[in-house]
Amino acid sequence: MREHSKTPPRFSLVVPFHDEQQSVRELHRQLSEIMTGRFEPVEFVYVDDQSSDATPQILAEIAEEDPRVAVLRLKRNYGQTTALAAGFDYASGDVIISMDGDLQHDPADIPTLLETLDATGCDIVSGWRQKRVDNFILRRLPSRVANWMMAKLSGVPIHDFGTTFKVYRRETIKDVPLYGEMHRFIPALAAWNGAKIVEVPIRNIVRPDGQSHYGISRTLRVFFDIITIRFLMRYMTRPLHFFGPPGLLGLFLGGGIMAFLLTEKLLWWRLDLFAEHGPLLVLGMMLTLFGVQLLAVGLVGELLMRTHFESRESPIYRVEHVYGGPEATHISGYPNAKTLASRQAGG
Repeated sequence: MREHSKTPPRFSLVVPFHDEQQSVRELHRQLSEIMTGRFEPVEFVYVDDQSSDATPQILAEIAEEDPRVAVLRLKRNYGQTTALAAGFDYASGDVIISMDGDLQHDPADIPTLLETLDATGCDIVSGWRQKRVDNFILRRLPSRVANWMMAKLSGVPIHDFGTTFKVYRRETIKDVPLYGEMHRFIPALAAWNGAKIVEVPIRNIVRPDGQSHYGISRTLRVFFDIITIRFLMRYMTRPLHFFGPPGLLGLFLGGGIMAFLLTEKLLWWRLDLFAEHGPLLVLGMMLTLFGVQLLAVGLVGELLMRTHFESRESPIYRVEHVYGGPEATHISGYPNAKTLASRQAGG
């Protein structure tokens, strides 16, 4: 990674690109006009997710022309989530802005998002495509259903999880692990750590080339991700609470059936259980095995989580403020483990 200037940027713009040669220069021109003079110092972190068109060459030219621009080219096409994660890791601003690179987001909305961040004191300002211009059947309807499900299951009452156009405080987004296709669940993952989220309507612009990199096939993957997020948010630290109840139910029902058949066999020792109660015998055995397996999975999950939390260096909690203490210093944000430990030790 490059070394930043002596004056670190206050704002970092993170934009992932994949085959966006038509929009790269125009997007940078618009972003530069918005940020220059009003929101400085600023850095532009452009992530090239292994584009196959002229995007890498154009980004390299922009980086030579503008010293505020850093270009990260990934070794292969990892996808939007990983590209965003790379940009977030590189960004050094106190406020990080993310958006798509296809000009579907209007840079003119950035001031509104930043003003909302300052006015509300929240941790994330999320864009809301209130009036979408996408196809209703293929995009808007599935998106509306998915957003409704995500809001209900995650407990985060926002309308638009899918948009990349968001503003984060640095300590908030740095604390959210990103992998798979989890970028659309950043508000839910951040809220699990106590982040405060505000939603602001943004403009939704028709893409210049009219093409989207995502199709209807993405909807099914989103539903699987919703199930994953629900499990992570509710049962990650206590997996036995998820696997335990159905496991105990199966063990109880299967054990009851087997006890009944054993009693009947003892009372009527000449009885052929398989001939008289074959299906019931098989059901009892399957339910018993089902219960034992689920309980075993839950216990293994508990052991894995214990190992995870006992081996990690950072604490599982997040501190919002520290008041008083030996130095009587007020700290805002989320101190890291070393800072908090040193203050608790009086160091």
